[in-house]
Amino acid sequence: MNTLPLSGLKVLDLSRLLPGPYATLVLADLGATVDKVEDPDGGDYIRQMPPMRDDESALYYGLNRNKRSLVLNLKSPEGREALKRLVRGYDVLVESFRPGVMDKLGVGWSVLREQNPRLVYCAISGYGQTGPDRLKAGHDINYAARAGVLGYGGDAEGAPAFPGVQLGDIGGGSLFALVGILAALHERERTGEGRLVDVSMTDGALAFLHMHLAARLVMGEHGQPLRRGREALNGGYACYGLYRTSDGRYLSVGALEPKFLAGVCEVLGRPELLADAYDTGEAGLRVKSEFTRIFAEHPLSHWKERFAGRDLCVEPVLEGDEVLEDPQLRARGLFIESEDSQRGRKVIHLLTPLRMGETPLRPPPTLGQHSHKILSEAGFSPEEIEKLAN
Repeated sequence: MNTLPLSGLKVLDLSRLLPGPYATLVLADLGATVDKVEDPDGGDYIRQMPPMRDDESALYYGLNRNKRSLVLNLKSPEGREALKRLVRGYDVLVESFRPGVMDKLGVGWSVLREQNPRLVYCAISGYGQTGPDRLKAGHDINYAARAGVLGYGGDAEGAPAFPGVQLGDIGGGSLFALVGILAALHERERTGEGRLVDVSMTDGALAFLHMHLAARLVMGEHGQPLRRGREALNGGYACYGLYRTSDGRYLSVGALEPKFLAGVCEVLGRPELLADAYDTGEAGLRVKSEFTRIFAEHPLSHWKERFAGRDLCVEPVLEGDEVLEDPQLRARGLFIESEDSQRGRKVIHLLTPLRMGETPLRPPPTLGQHSHKILSEAGFSPEEIEKLAN
């Protein structure tokens, strides 16, 4: 078996729910040792969230393979002292508490860096460690809303589009946490010192608007504010959008370049529509209306057949379990079945996209499953371990 890129890296994961655990899942899949520090009273909150299988959350299961679990009560002096000792042997710590919580516990960045100057400390929060709203509660939809991402999507005369997935949590939180952690580890090779990585899910969500908003700023007084459903890539162009078929399904059309759009118009039997297809005014709306009318005349299967073998940037919108049978995704090896001998069942894993070797598939840990082993590896005596367990 090839050595994975992050083999030897040790990560202490204090985070919960989605943003932090997905980031550490990617690190674990790339070979890092990831040890979850969980509260003895139930552990990671997601352990109790449905859907449940055999009294265990499927959400927790999907996010926490290849990790170990250590129960530690950070509200107790003993637990906090144990964390200080533990952190000396780790490269990265990830936490997702509200700003200031770790400091109040006495185990914040300034304290832990004294224990381990090489520590990369990643704090993921909704609005970041600074600013007037740093302590404000929120969830993914709030972060995407504050970042302007929700307001940019949807019909021009309608409501903002509900994304359905966690843009702020994964895109703004997990992925920027990974970038920050890896950048800090690279910097540490040069300086010998770790750093605090401040990840705001709202800041990260704003990155999804970068091309459009950055262009707006460049235009200054010569431009205009971003408009929902009126810009080239959010509904303004007929050649870039979603079209309903007669059976209630949808096609995604992304034929931005003229050569692709000409081909789409040819398939539709309306080559003359190409002339006004890039207009965002009335002429373009007429083209869009014609696209809408024509696509609605036949079911999805008809259009899949018509576009088969044509390289024109037209794809069906997959729904439900259809994605599991997609030949491209299956060829990429994203869905892997393995035996969970610990629970006595077979499980299909959704792998993280970035794979650089044979990804291990160890089942997620039960609460506190590896407490004794992790503490013993860190040099705690049997008596100390027993005391921490009570």
